[in-house]
Amino acid sequence: MEENLVTCEIADGIATLTLNRPDAMNAFSVAMLDAMAQRLSNLRFDPAIRVLIITGAGKAFSAGADLKERAGMTPEQVKAFIFAIRRLMDDIEQFPRPVIAAVNGAAFGGGLELALASDIRMASQSAVMGLTEARLAIIPGAGGTQRLPRLVGKGIAMEMVFTGRRIDAQEALKIGLVNHVHPPEELLHASRRLAAEICESGPIAVQQAKYAIQRGLETDLNTGLAIESNAYWVCIPTEDRLEGLAAFREKRKPVYKGK
Repeated sequence: MEENLVTCEIADGIATLTLNRPDAMNAFSVAMLDAMAQRLSNLRFDPAIRVLIITGAGKAFSAGADLKERAGMTPEQVKAFIFAIRRLMDDIEQFPRPVIAAVNGAAFGGGLELALASDIRMASQSAVMGLTEARLAIIPGAGGTQRLPRLVGKGIAMEMVFTGRRIDAQEALKIGLVNHVHPPEELLHASRRLAAEICESGPIAVQQAKYAIQRGLETDLNTGLAIESNAYWVCIPTEDRLEGLAAFREKRKPVYKGK
């Protein structure tokens, strides 16, 4: 793994992964895909991690696939690349703790798909986003055709995908593509502030809530309610639940241990 392609900073239960190819607008090369997958694997079972933030170095979040590298690939190599980037997005979506995408600049193609695979999207005022693949006679291949309509609705998603149109941060906020918009210099601080707020909640409860929301949205209401019920049962025997009740009774801040 080329560690400098994706840097990792951990502080106060918050892991920040930074895509680090600023000269290439943080476009996904095969090497950077491998580096990102390894970083996620290392963090997945670390009990100290409560929230994951993903952002980009420089002025771009990610311009998507590295088209210069892609131009030299055989059709078989392109298929392998698409399989790898799709698997990476699935790993991000299924990461057991909340994932915040701090979209600090351009997020095109696979870059926007990375943000879509995250749980919460924060955008810089200078961010520009789009699923631009149709302009290159292909379609989004890392979940964009499925995650975007689930987030913003079928009609808006179809318009964005069919035209490959790029939208700014304010339009992204208007259609529900991002949760919040901040000045560029405040984006990462705001993302960490939100992450710190999440860290104040019981970690097992947050994990189970994420599981219930994600899985429940994939099915009918009655099945979703059953998923929620089972996720709730997981929280009942935990030490954290008892700590939460004790802290409420004693009028103090709870100290959760993820147990």
